[in-house]
Amino acid sequence: MTTTNKNQPHAEGLFNLDDLPNIDTNQLQPIDIESLVAPNDPRHPPKILVLYGSLRERSFSRLAAEEASRLLRWYGCEVRMFNPSGLPLPDDADSDHPKVQELRELAQWSEGMLWVSPERHGSITSIMKAQIDWIPLALGGVRPTQGKTLAVMQVSGGSQSFNTVNQLRILGRWMRMITIPNQSSIPKAFLQFNDDNRMDMSPLYLRLVDVCEELVKFTWLTRGRSTYLTDRYSERVESAEELSQRVNQKSL
Repeated sequence: MTTTNKNQPHAEGLFNLDDLPNIDTNQLQPIDIESLVAPNDPRHPPKILVLYGSLRERSFSRLAAEEASRLLRWYGCEVRMFNPSGLPLPDDADSDHPKVQELRELAQWSEGMLWVSPERHGSITSIMKAQIDWIPLALGGVRPTQGKTLAVMQVSGGSQSFNTVNQLRILGRWMRMITIPNQSSIPKAFLQFNDDNRMDMSPLYLRLVDVCEELVKFTWLTRGRSTYLTDRYSERVESAEELSQRVNQKSL
């Protein structure tokens, strides 16, 4: 592995690759922004929200999320991670609960998201689902997730599975997000992270890098035109008030 230092400007300043010991600095390439944006597209750092689905003291979904966050920052993103500890169950508190408000504000702030969930009983965890359920489909006729990019990852205690990433994709589609083609599934996660809580070098780590790189590219590519991409005839014939009433109805 080369020891050449190759730093990259990002939202919080200069990112030192010493924090990415598995990276081959000859192959890690900055995002070619000019190949992805139009002249009048926004040029500020992409805003990425990272959600993870476990509250264990040594949570492998959190460790994978932190590993990805380091890469996203190197790629020039402004990254925020939501800590789900203290988030009430959906409908077990009012929407003005501080943790609910924090999550919703982050969802509105973001231009893309990364969801990382453990697989439990062949599915996403309740902690992951609760976070998604607290993000409404609409707030006053404005959808906080529509048109934003999404990358999905999972960690498993056993053999490799894709149940969780497949379910996350369904949720992303329901939230009207642009879910990137690539994804990451990390089997036997307890073998993939060392005593320093860092992911070891392996093909699984390379895939994690691929997911981060692709998420950043798709965010640059689509965020300047997400409003147009999600513009629909059926909704143009509805007023904002009618739309809000339909998507926020309490019963069918």
